[in-house]
Amino acid sequence: MTKRIVVVGGGFAGLWAAAAASRLRALHGAEGRLDIRLVAPDPFHTIRVRCYESDLDGIRVPLDDVLVPIGVQHCEARVERIDADRRSLTVRAADGSGQDLTYDRLVLAAGSAVAPPPIPGLAEHAFDVDTYAGAARLDAHLHTLSKGTKRPGCWTAAVLGAGLVGIEIACELPARLAALQAAAGSDEPARVILIERGPEIGADMGAGRPAILAALAQAGVEVRTGTAIAAVDDQGITLGNGEAIAVGTVICATGLRASPLAEQIAAPRDAFGRLGVDAYLAVEGVPGIYAAGDIARAVADEAGHATVMSCQHARPMGRLAGHNAACDLLGIPAARIAFSAPDYVTVLDLGPWGAAYTSGWQRDVLVASGEEAKRVKTVINRQRIYPPSGRGAILAAAAPIVQSRPAAPQAT
Repeated sequence: MTKRIVVVGGGFAGLWAAAAASRLRALHGAEGRLDIRLVAPDPFHTIRVRCYESDLDGIRVPLDDVLVPIGVQHCEARVERIDADRRSLTVRAADGSGQDLTYDRLVLAAGSAVAPPPIPGLAEHAFDVDTYAGAARLDAHLHTLSKGTKRPGCWTAAVLGAGLVGIEIACELPARLAALQAAAGSDEPARVILIERGPEIGADMGAGRPAILAALAQAGVEVRTGTAIAAVDDQGITLGNGEAIAVGTVICATGLRASPLAEQIAAPRDAFGRLGVDAYLAVEGVPGIYAAGDIARAVADEAGHATVMSCQHARPMGRLAGHNAACDLLGIPAARIAFSAPDYVTVLDLGPWGAAYTSGWQRDVLVASGEEAKRVKTVINRQRIYPPSGRGAILAAAAPIVQSRPAAPQAT
């Protein structure tokens, strides 16, 4: 009897979960015994970590380019409801048609999204670089600045939140704005303001912090720390102290939260809304469901560090979740592999200045900075995290990393 794995999400975790399940199916000659389907509303796999860049060409890969060669069906729809007791999903396509999709194993890899703070006017007037659609909307907006009647602050941009994404887009924007401003023949200089509620910029970047400060200074980014935003409107921003700043572009780069689909699972969730999973990425207390990527919180090493919401962990988590789910259905649960990611690195793009490459959970070792680190970041963003072409190469890339762990117990 054919069993079915349904993967929810076409991001890094979801794509590689489907590929890993297909790989194990092929290894065991089980094409007729295991049906694999990936449910995602978008026809593309987006290289999300590139959405802050000015050049958006090539950051989307058609899902079918990866799924069709490896025999995975793509259901282009949005999941509305998860019924864990009945092991079924209610999904709805863009044309409004819906269906129930049953599963024997579910890999929930629905990712995360920016969670804007409740600032009046922020949702209506701010942009983000969280998704391709958000990045494209920002790019279109920037290209309209040279048209129509100019107002004060037209060429000023405010970035809210000095986390990693906020720093990357703040370092990228000055040159981007300046080029557009020069092409428009405007006399108003381009201006970028990075606003952070906390007392420092890059406080959690450890050994990489000096590089961040140097890059921001070279780019001419104005830094406001210990600063709250009271309101946003079509004229700009108002700070918590009452100061009004004319701003033409507001970008929200603060806060991520797991997909609300996690709330439909009767299992513990952390402060980010992520589902707790065991060593094999099975959702704790809910039979038949695995979770991977930004929607899951896994223990990464023996010291107890938790996974972070990034492709660095989403890709290997996806591979293991898909592999382990397929092990269950192919009757080889002892071949499941425990997740482990003891080595943690951060490579932060700092615009024209270069990049900062740190190692360690506290980012306490600076591996490289400037142009050398930029070369590493370019390889990661434009080569390493892209899926390869061709059935053999895709399945080979889907192989999970085998760790030395005890054999898995019998799954239910």
